[in-house]
Amino acid sequence: MRSVPATARVYILCATTGGVLCALPVPRGQVPVHWSALALLATLYALCELPARCRHFGALVPVSSGSFFPVLLAAAFLLPPPVATLVAVPGALLGRVDRRPSGVRRVWRAAQVALATWSAAHAFVVLGGGRALERPGTPDFPYALVPAAAGALVFCLAMTVLEAGILATAERLPLRIAWRGLMLRSLVPHLVHGLAGLMMAVLWRSPYGPVSALFVLLPMYISCWLFAQYHRERSAHQATIRALVQAVDLKDRYTRGHSERVGRASVLIGRELRMPEERLEVIRFAGILHDVGKLGVPTRVLRKDGPLTPDERRVIQLHPEYGHEIVRGIGFLGEARSAILHHHERMDGSGYPHGLVGAEIPEFARVVAVADAFDAMTSTRSYSRARPVAVALAELERCAGTQFDPRMVAALARALEQHGWEAEVTSDASATPVPEPAPGPRGDGRTAPPQLVRVAAHGRAEGAQGGRG
Repeated sequence: MRSVPATARVYILCATTGGVLCALPVPRGQVPVHWSALALLATLYALCELPARCRHFGALVPVSSGSFFPVLLAAAFLLPPPVATLVAVPGALLGRVDRRPSGVRRVWRAAQVALATWSAAHAFVVLGGGRALERPGTPDFPYALVPAAAGALVFCLAMTVLEAGILATAERLPLRIAWRGLMLRSLVPHLVHGLAGLMMAVLWRSPYGPVSALFVLLPMYISCWLFAQYHRERSAHQATIRALVQAVDLKDRYTRGHSERVGRASVLIGRELRMPEERLEVIRFAGILHDVGKLGVPTRVLRKDGPLTPDERRVIQLHPEYGHEIVRGIGFLGEARSAILHHHERMDGSGYPHGLVGAEIPEFARVVAVADAFDAMTSTRSYSRARPVAVALAELERCAGTQFDPRMVAALARALEQHGWEAEVTSDASATPVPEPAPGPRGDGRTAPPQLVRVAAHGRAEGAQGGRG
């Protein structure tokens, strides 16, 4: 208990006391108890919880990927509220917890689901759901829908409010911030679980008896298990991406944080192009990992203070190919692999590594190229000041058609008009910025800001012919 803050201990004690009070009419004999139904539902819930591996919000809130709420909601619809409260306890106490103190977490979980089940059962009874299910003959399924939906909604509200409370007491977060988004993320899953729970309750009360309710339980449990597997796989993907980005950031101190922002800008462009959500996730990966090939570039070259020699520049320009080799075997990256290889190609064919022209350049690579250059221009580093967003966009538009795809540049401009952009400092803020040279001629009789587009997020700007990368 020493690792649990005092406020959280008091909060857990209050929740546990509330759960006990909710179930108190049972031992006092104040409500009729169908012991066989109670035992069967409690056993089912415990069996559904045992395989679950608990994940956590912050330090104390266990959110089980295998939590099987249809059983609890079926209990809320079938049993009196104090009896339904008891159904939740064995499974919550036996469920697997991966972080200490495990005993406190189990007690908290039992109190949380017990209070939520009691609340759902009360809402169901108050709205007449019990009368619909107890109708002689066949339960009146349509008339039980509204009370069941209300019960699921109350269950969701109780779970999220209690979770927000434990976050606020254990992590000392403001309650408004702790609760933000919890209800919206949980509402649809809980409503689906409520419908499954109602179907279980209806079949339970039908002439076919409790065994028929298992026909609802089994496919629902399999779908929940598959959903949990998907989330575990997605978490593994995210961990892989984070590890690669951290490795790049440790190696090149000049561009720390750059990769995440390029991923964010790439998603902004993708949304403006109306890409589906699956592609947006992949293009975010492409933006985040576009510089992963710098792991193959000697550190002395990446961190060199002065101008690069032609040989050093050639070494830097190998980083897209190094990056492509590093991620070649990571299947979930999909189109992101081609973006990593080709994000330094140019529309006029003067880019590298393959000199592709126009539409030959993969779409994701054209998106990342714009996002990469934009962030390079709008980020403050120890060797250059950030350019205003308007100046950076003007330079991108000037180079559209030769270096960048005009469609991607226009999409970024529209996205920024809607969402804006917060400039970042990507290296040691205490360093003194290097004074920038005066603007030089563009070659058409006018003057252009130097080192804008070709600063390119790989180190210092190297003049009009490109930066490090």
